[in-house]
Amino acid sequence: MTLWRIRATVDDRPGYLSVLTASLALRGVNILTVQVHTTEVGAVDDFLVDAPDELTEADLLTAVERGRGRDCWVARSEARGLADQPTRVLGLAGRLVRDPDSTGEALRALLGADAVTWRPVPVGGRPGIGAATMRLADPTGGSFELRRAAPSFTPAEYARAQALVELAATAARRAADQVTLLLPDGAELLVRPATADDLAGVVELHEGCSARSRQRRYLGGAGCPSPSRLRRLLEPARGISLVVTRSGSGGAAESVVAMANLLAEGDEAEVALLVRDDWQRRGIGTALLYRLVGHAERAGYAAMVLHVLAENAPMLRTLARLGRPAPVERDGSLLTATVPLVAGVTIPARSG
Repeated sequence: MTLWRIRATVDDRPGYLSVLTASLALRGVNILTVQVHTTEVGAVDDFLVDAPDELTEADLLTAVERGRGRDCWVARSEARGLADQPTRVLGLAGRLVRDPDSTGEALRALLGADAVTWRPVPVGGRPGIGAATMRLADPTGGSFELRRAAPSFTPAEYARAQALVELAATAARRAADQVTLLLPDGAELLVRPATADDLAGVVELHEGCSARSRQRRYLGGAGCPSPSRLRRLLEPARGISLVVTRSGSGGAAESVVAMANLLAEGDEAEVALLVRDDWQRRGIGTALLYRLVGHAERAGYAAMVLHVLAENAPMLRTLARLGRPAPVERDGSLLTATVPLVAGVTIPARSG
């Protein structure tokens, strides 16, 4: 038996696919996988088949035509084609998360493209597909052009490819957001965007903080927040959370020593920091606050808001180091500082 890939278009009407599969079955062809791509000219059916060795490409073309298929394309396949499409796509996605620079190779593997070209200019005209070309917008800037002599690209393939490019761009942005923080005492820490996988480390961070530090962070009880609340903080619907980690010695897992949250609501973003007691007063809070300012400005927020207990002198000093005017409203022991982010904008103190 020999593996083949067959792609053909049939009318998108009930029963037409079964006519095509019956025509193949009459010739001893075993269909291993099938994908259906809906297009304006009909349903494009993509088969991976196992055919008797004596069947030729011409025999398969004849079988498709007798099964009411048209615009047929037939080519030999390899054993790796036995992996179903979702499995292949997930594998490529995992590869891009580890190496965003391999986008071109991933696109070639996904679509079997003859050539993949990246250009530092946006897509000319609208992104989309032609008979032998596909144009994709790169969210990081520039564009990709793919070429494949046959078979023709389909809208479903375009959607998959664009999703893959966007995933690679997201992974690249996350990688770019990772920085090494060198403390005055020579210690090196990693600052990066938080993910749901950091939940265990963040729980340990809270457990390693004193009740006073937790109270200053959450302005209420001194207990540890629930895992469900921490999970929401790690991946906010709008905004970003950062964690500061230290590599473990002797191959031990890294530990989270600080966390910063930028939670957006409207055109403002609320900021909060938590640094483990044994790492406080070493510049970590100041570094995190500067990075959150950068994120907020790039996202286009008008201001950052910080709620601080009046007795929290270290946080007030950290805020002062920004060197930005920050009107403060006092409500008992709670101070609310508003840091403007748009040049030339003065934000008045909030009315009580």
